[in-house]
Amino acid sequence: MAVLAPLIALVYSVPRLSRWLARPYYFLSALLSAAFLLVRKLPPVCESLPTQREDGNPCDFDWREVEILMFLSAIVMMKNRRSMFLMTCKPPLYMGPEYIKYFSDKTIDEELERDKRVTWIVEFFANWSSDCQSFAPIYADLSLKYNCTGLNFGKVDVGRYTDVSTRYKVSTSPLTKQLPTLILFQGGKEVMRRPQIDKKGRAVSWTFSEENVIREFNLNELYQRAKKLSKAGDKIPEEQPVAAVPAAVPDEESKKDK
Repeated sequence: MAVLAPLIALVYSVPRLSRWLARPYYFLSALLSAAFLLVRKLPPVCESLPTQREDGNPCDFDWREVEILMFLSAIVMMKNRRSMFLMTCKPPLYMGPEYIKYFSDKTIDEELERDKRVTWIVEFFANWSSDCQSFAPIYADLSLKYNCTGLNFGKVDVGRYTDVSTRYKVSTSPLTKQLPTLILFQGGKEVMRRPQIDKKGRAVSWTFSEENVIREFNLNELYQRAKKLSKAGDKIPEEQPVAAVPAAVPDEESKKDK
């Protein structure tokens, strides 16, 4: 049973397997995850391993190993119900170039209120979320392309600042589909977010690709407006809201504190 559960999950996740294997950290993690099973069942190797089985067979699992494998299988399938079949290590944290300001629970409010002529796109993320880590290089690339005086990019770690997640209604549950969450602020107020939240408080499925972010948030239009605002100096007109959504207000922090 301990081996059967991961195999069933593997068959279910075959369509996504090729994409994972294209990334070295997933490939290495999958290899390490399978190493124990291979070593324990491969006759030339397993015969030299110690065992606590009553029959003395070194090429089969003893009761301790069966318990551990069953426990790990249950945890993996529960935490990664979206077809993850092995305990894989998370992608490395993105440390490349970016034009992003990091907020804390004490700085986001003042930054959003400081100059209401500036449009902010803020990502609410958690370092333990693999979806957030996968989106990090995309968001950084967008900040390099679109950041200017009138259009700024920010991030706040709701896994660390839980009161921020409460104020902005971003769930940090291990099973949540709200991480990452992107919120557009204009005039210091939230006017749009992705993923959207339905009437039952559930996140509407949304793909965090560069194309989707550019299209949904009208980044090209926002950027052109922001460039005009920069040239106009103090004569910066108010941005027109894109889509009304209730919001709150958080703060800023150094990139090292990620």
